[in-house]
Amino acid sequence: MVFGRRSIRINGADCGVEALLLGAITSVGGFLFGYDTGQISGMLLFTDFKNRFGQVDNGDGTKDFEPIIQSLIVSLMSIGTMLGALGSSYTADWLGRRKNLSFGTVLFIIGSIIQLTAVSSWVHLMMGRFVAGLGIGVLSVGVPMFQSECAPREIRGAVVATYQLMITFGILISNIVNYGTREIEDEPASWRIVVGLGIAFSLPLGLGVFMVPESPRWLAAREDWTGARCALARLRGMKDDLSHGLVEDDMREMREMIEKERNVAVGTWKECVIPKKNGVPKQVYRTFLGMALQFLQQYTGVNYFFYYGATIFQSAGVDDPIRVQLILGAINVAMTFYGLYIVERYGRRMPLFIGAIWQAAWLAVFAAIGTALPPENNKAAGIVMIVAAAMFIASFACTWGPIIWVVIGETFPLRTRAKQASLATATNWLGNFMISFLTPLATSGISYSYGFVFVGTNIVAALAVWFFLYESVSLSLENVDSMYGQSSLKPWTSRKWVPPGYLSRMQRDDEYFNRHGNGHATGVDDDEQTVVPSSRPSAAVDAEKISHGVHKGSNEDIPRESHEEKVNKVV
Repeated sequence: MVFGRRSIRINGADCGVEALLLGAITSVGGFLFGYDTGQISGMLLFTDFKNRFGQVDNGDGTKDFEPIIQSLIVSLMSIGTMLGALGSSYTADWLGRRKNLSFGTVLFIIGSIIQLTAVSSWVHLMMGRFVAGLGIGVLSVGVPMFQSECAPREIRGAVVATYQLMITFGILISNIVNYGTREIEDEPASWRIVVGLGIAFSLPLGLGVFMVPESPRWLAAREDWTGARCALARLRGMKDDLSHGLVEDDMREMREMIEKERNVAVGTWKECVIPKKNGVPKQVYRTFLGMALQFLQQYTGVNYFFYYGATIFQSAGVDDPIRVQLILGAINVAMTFYGLYIVERYGRRMPLFIGAIWQAAWLAVFAAIGTALPPENNKAAGIVMIVAAAMFIASFACTWGPIIWVVIGETFPLRTRAKQASLATATNWLGNFMISFLTPLATSGISYSYGFVFVGTNIVAALAVWFFLYESVSLSLENVDSMYGQSSLKPWTSRKWVPPGYLSRMQRDDEYFNRHGNGHATGVDDDEQTVVPSSRPSAAVDAEKISHGVHKGSNEDIPRESHEEKVNKVV
């Protein structure tokens, strides 16, 4: 990392301080997600919480929850998040990416207030979690989408991965708060402090998001080219040099893709799921790939531990289950930091593939030991199960936790990005709901054998990544589209693909970009309010000429060193 005059040089390219600030502020949305996920695990054990909202009289003056009621209290938040994620496709396009995040924050605060006012009705509490879930759902779509559209490609993976980092940090903080308030678990303040702190944590996002630029791609899609250029320059740390070559190149790539998408009209929900010849490569393929990966992220089994871990370890005879949750939460945070390195160093495909296999192995250990040697009667078995859970969470935290959000943020075309991201994230929350609702019922029936279900789903996840996911590391969002348009390219060979105009994914071919104009590739001036067809052949046509060793610039094609030969030199 090298500090320049007005920017920070990372991975060999200029990135503005505002791009880093944007990543930090918007990632608070992930913190709220994690905080809301982690808080319920400890709250379910608090005496006052159970006495107020429980149904089963234990005969000693205390109450407990019926499994179905416990399932509803925990899982209805996931239904809210699923609906919020679907609605976010409209609010993100209508309000803009920034205002959409503030809208989600307001919903979360309203839901938290409803929970705080609950006295004895579990339905009242549950509806508060539902409304808070609506806000979390809006944020779960809006944050990765906003980050992926704004972050320079050289740091996009790490920036979007901070969303998952903040999820883990939110879970850890909720565990710490639960651990601290357990000393007053007989008082209503115990769980109300936990819920109320969530409101305070949400304010930096709701207010701070207006300190950073709006998404340049959202502005460009609304023909505000001047605003888009200013936003790109700010994100590159060049707001005083709007004509800098790096800004021009980013504008050129963005213009070409938007021009192509505008020529085939506005994207609809129907085309996200029904194949249609509209010039967007593998559009339906990418929709279902995103949905499958998001669903499988939940069915790795991570929330089996984070929603019910304290309850599971308490039934296993652990003296202090909240402390175990705290340890697991700390591992989750620490390993997610490593995940920020992995996502840029090793890409997306291999970490996800290896992570799924590793997780399946440790879940098999967890389920087998718990089934063969019941931990409530065997202390050694309980220790092995805690170690297995820790190894599973370590893998999830540096692979399937952060990288799936990166993949969702960069896989979809601008034309239908908000809609496809909403569908994928809603599927994530559907899986979340199924885990949170079914776990109490399943564990009461088959106990620790339930872990074998997640062994199978992790194996399915590994196969899905290997056979269907393309490697998008270091590509601009526009070049991700181009990659999916290569009919002969296979997912397992996609890492070798280099876009036209680049010697490698990290190194531009300056000669190519100089030959293709000064950033006005589409023939549109910044202050124009309409998009007109380009006066020159498309990038695909130029790329085809380059591949045959010719270039434009005179009345005849002149032989030259091919782009492929240049690439081979770099490699």
